Amino acid sequence: MDLLRHLRFFVAVAEEGHFGHAADRLGMTQPPLSQGVQRLENRLGVTLLTRGSRGVRLTTAGAELLPRARALLDGADQFEDEARRQRENRGAVRLGVIPALSDWRIAAVTADVRAAAPDPAARAVITTTAPTAELVDAVTVGRLDCAAVHHPALIGALEAGPVLKIPRRLLIPNDHPAARRKQSIRALRGLACATTPRSHGTAAFDLLVDTLRSKGLDPDFLPAAGDRDAVAAVAAGRAFALTTDSALRAPGVVSASAGDDLALRVRLVWQEPTPEDVRTAFEAALRRQR
Repeated sequence: MDLLRHLRFFVAVAEEGHFGHAADRLGMTQPPLSQGVQRLENRLGVTLLTRGSRGVRLTTAGAELLPRARALLDGADQFEDEARRQRENRGAVRLGVIPALSDWRIAAVTADVRAAAPDPAARAVITTTAPTAELVDAVTVGRLDCAAVHHPALIGALEAGPVLKIPRRLLIPNDHPAARRKQSIRALRGLACATTPRSHGTAAFDLLVDTLRSKGLDPDFLPAAGDRDAVAAVAAGRAFALTTDSALRAPGVVSASAGDDLALRVRLVWQEPTPEDVRTAFEAALRRQR
């Protein structure tokens, strides 16, 4: 007896309250559906449904078992989805990047790693965006082959490449005095800083705080998972932000040089035997200028 199949019969009838409607939902005729529910009841040794002229009702046992039947079916569906994902991902290169990287650079990383294969059509690249701590964990347990994470950060026993500095630009509300003429970053006083939350990279966040303070700025911080959230906060006049997208333009926003001290510092982390061509292409894409 196919238990899952017969549980689907039971759940469909219970939810529809009618054998005919449940049969239509399942794409089958009513007699085998009714026989299937009876077989399930015989196997379990309990009556799940009462049949009447006005439709179908759950028995006390049926009402108590229905949530468990749904949970079993949901678990089976999730199992199949995960197996499908594993099948589709077989042989793929799995990369990780932090949200602070621009969409353009993430696309460059993905395209360059794919192009590094002798036969690009044979290499699938799956790129995941997540905070540094999650990326480090994913590389450590083998869910990712290689990831670009904040520096500094705790990376455990992972292999790591050199620290790369990616230039960033300041995003300033266009009606703020600092947007109208070249001034020191100190002129941004009164604005919050829209940036990734501290939980995305504790040491890197603390380094940003220290760097801003050294420049005479001690702002409040607004959590912004990526450029979209940051730009919205800047356009609203609430904050300034930093972006690695040198070409970013948006209404209500002015872009200015952030200087070398505020560059985004990243490094690759991986476990052997991640192919060298993957790491080389990944690093080259991070170094590339738009």
